Amino acid sequence: MQDIQAHLRSLPMSAQKVRLVVDLVRGRNANEALEMLRFVNKAAALPVRKLLASALANAEENFGISRDDLYVAKIFANEAATRKWRRFGARGRFKPILRRSSHITVVLRERGS
Repeated sequence: MQDIQAHLRSLPMSAQKVRLVVDLVRGRNANEALEMLRFVNKAAALPVRKLLASALANAEENFGISRDDLYVAKIFANEAATRKWRRFGARGRFKPILRRSSHITVVLRERGS
């Protein structure tokens, strides 16, 4: 069995928010996960869905594997670089603003018959 991978780097969204969506599709059939993400009411659902569709396209084009035989073996979101901004607060103080981003990795495997 082969592992088909796809990566999304530097998504401008915190990894904590992305993990809420990623945990929903882990271990599911790839087609079922793709359809489920269409109806998830979270901002992170769209980039995760596009990444999953890209991984399915990689499997079909590069390895000749049918998308019906694939399932989401691993999917995880890690923290990426954080941009640090400053804004003036009360009494001339600085208030830090952290713009978090994340990396997402999806691994598809062929289901054993």
